[in-house]
Amino acid sequence: MKIDDLEQMESEDLSTLPSAERRKFLKFGLAVTGMYLGGSVLSLSSVKNVHAAGVVPEIGKYPYSPHYSMVLREKLCIDCERCKDACVKTNHVPHYGFRTTILEKRRSLGGEKFETTFMPVLCNHCNRPPCVRVCPTTATWKDEKTGIVVMNPGRCIGCKTCMTACPYNARYFKEETRAVDKCDFCLEARLSKGETTTSCVEACPADVRVFGNLADPESRVSQLVHSPETMVWVLRPETGAVPNVFYINS
Repeated sequence: MKIDDLEQMESEDLSTLPSAERRKFLKFGLAVTGMYLGGSVLSLSSVKNVHAAGVVPEIGKYPYSPHYSMVLREKLCIDCERCKDACVKTNHVPHYGFRTTILEKRRSLGGEKFETTFMPVLCNHCNRPPCVRVCPTTATWKDEKTGIVVMNPGRCIGCKTCMTACPYNARYFKEETRAVDKCDFCLEARLSKGETTTSCVEACPADVRVFGNLADPESRVSQLVHSPETMVWVLRPETGAVPNVFYINS
């Protein structure tokens, strides 16, 4: 199979391919960049094209230092929800709200057989965040040092425009503060106090979530994202938001 043929295989579900065929993708240095929808991958591109599109920046070309990112090893998620519980406790999330959640996907294997996988989701801390662009009061912005998208509840007027603009439905309105709330990679609760990782990562028993500095070639997140043998994808790349949360199958 030619590389040109592979790059035209949109909507192809890699999990239906034989293991030998999947290995061909890795040998060609291909990366999955699309979003799962009903168990299918919507787009497939070479690593070179991924870099050119800005979906995964090349090593040494990161705008922030540290450039905090998270890698989600989707196949390992068992939906124990310990990450959610830890987030609620650490960030004082009300019972009706969320900073991270887990989506369930079911794919038919034929007949009455199904494969169920779980997809953790959270704020993607985009390099070009639509929420920041639409906020009329600068209540949300990208931290100049870390690139984390943060909120100032005192500036928020509760218009919910940022909630509408978010491609990942990762924000909610917090009644107690009358302001929008969201994941901040535990910047306020942990990172600013000397911790090196988020509460959800620390709580995960299956090593699903990996957090760190993507700009550091020695960091685990950088090695996972840039490994030529790793298939990497992001959610909704067509929005141009350039997210910093990456999904892999290994």
